[in-house]
Amino acid sequence: MRMLKTFLLFFVLSVVLAGCSTSTNSSKEAKKPADRVELTVSAAISLTDALEEIKNIYEEDHNVSLRFNLGGSGKLAQQIKQGAPVDAFVSANQDWMDKLEDEELILPATREDVTGNKIVLIVKKGSSVALQSIEDISAGTVEQIAIGNPESVPAGQYAEQTLQTLNKWDALKDKMVLAKDVRQVLTYVETGNVDIGFVYESDALTSKSVKILATAENGLHDPIIYPAAVLKESKYEKEASEFVAFLVTDEAQKILERHGFRK
Repeated sequence: MRMLKTFLLFFVLSVVLAGCSTSTNSSKEAKKPADRVELTVSAAISLTDALEEIKNIYEEDHNVSLRFNLGGSGKLAQQIKQGAPVDAFVSANQDWMDKLEDEELILPATREDVTGNKIVLIVKKGSSVALQSIEDISAGTVEQIAIGNPESVPAGQYAEQTLQTLNKWDALKDKMVLAKDVRQVLTYVETGNVDIGFVYESDALTSKSVKILATAENGLHDPIIYPAAVLKESKYEKEASEFVAFLVTDEAQKILERHGFRK
């Protein structure tokens, strides 16, 4: 009899413990967050620092992991045309976004003008080059000038437009060192490989090795606008749309402004 009671007690405890274990596991499964969505965002390389700060705060409040593919806007647009798996695109000018829209590669309803910038002329700190304005540049004052390749880099396009408006381009084009993106221009100036360079104001502010000589006035080039949009082939249209929409919120705009961007 005693053995029977012992067996029954053991059996009851086993059932209770098993029930508790199942309940606990079910509870854990219920609380387990859904798999995070990884969004691939191709963006103009001038946005690097601002996007990294945005990434940190965005991922805290959204079940999303942001992966940035950074480069010249033209190169990124070409990658998208060739089928690169991208969820959202942030261009440094309207032209490349227009081209993708014309080819029906983006969702026009998601397109937003996110921010803007300024084109500035920079020199390495300690350089003997002393120009008071962009109009002071001449073939006799500098040996080499770095700009982004105008065919694929919006900053280079704006620089070329500025010099053409000032009737300087033809006299200076043989002095040009063409870079793959605006950050490469910054590096060329920082290392002293060129005398001066044209970059975005936001890029110049990231470096302690250069100083701004002059800023291109409004009207010397096309307006600098950074549009963003969701790609038509994105597998995560909802999440990508939410991220693009976040870029125009006050929270994101404050971050962009801290990094030298202005809408």
